[in-house]
Amino acid sequence: MTATQIGLDAVSVQLGAQTALSGVSLHIVAGERVALVGANGSGKSTLLRTLHALVPPTQGQVLQAPGVRQAMLFQRPHLLRLSALNNVALGLWLDRARGLNWSGSKVLALQALQRVGLQSVARQNGRQLSGGQQQRLALARAWARQPDVLLLDEPTASLDPHAKREVEALMADFASNQDRPLTLVWASHNLGQVKRLATRVVYLEGGRVLADLPVADFFNIELLAAQSPAAHAFVQGELS
Repeated sequence: MTATQIGLDAVSVQLGAQTALSGVSLHIVAGERVALVGANGSGKSTLLRTLHALVPPTQGQVLQAPGVRQAMLFQRPHLLRLSALNNVALGLWLDRARGLNWSGSKVLALQALQRVGLQSVARQNGRQLSGGQQQRLALARAWARQPDVLLLDEPTASLDPHAKREVEALMADFASNQDRPLTLVWASHNLGQVKRLATRVVYLEGGRVLADLPVADFFNIELLAAQSPAAHAFVQGELS
């Protein structure tokens, strides 16, 4: 059996009076591309934040293999009032495990900006870039830290079609890179994107996992209807 890289074991999360996750078990192995789908409030964002230790579980256990490095992107990037270059360099400089000085951090930061096609705006204020550029900057900042796992919460939801394609292409490239392939776990309402990028789809409703299937099976309407009527109803509603 392939070892779990990250995951949850019977995790429940209580946020005030709301049960955000209820008994969720999810085991993800290296190299998977796992899409989380479901309506707003289904628990997708809480699941990602729990995996990234931003939200503690009320019950159950968060799983992580030794030495695994993670990074997380949000729907709206949290950027500092600094140049694009320094937004990336600062994270590298503060990463004690890397042991980089400021000059070395800036060299790697520029390489990361080149990786996402933003070298021409390296000196511009990160907060003044377009929405698509800001999300690519956030991807550069995450990629520069050499994570094994990249968590993304609706990474293209607020972008125009062209910017969505650019960010999606970078996600696919990061996941398939032969030198350093990443495990991707992301929340999405875009079923076309899910079909193009995912190897596995997890459907959540009311904080519970009601379907967890390979992508081909999830988009096999007859099979999905038999496996999970709730997930089938969701897909039909999204496609109608």
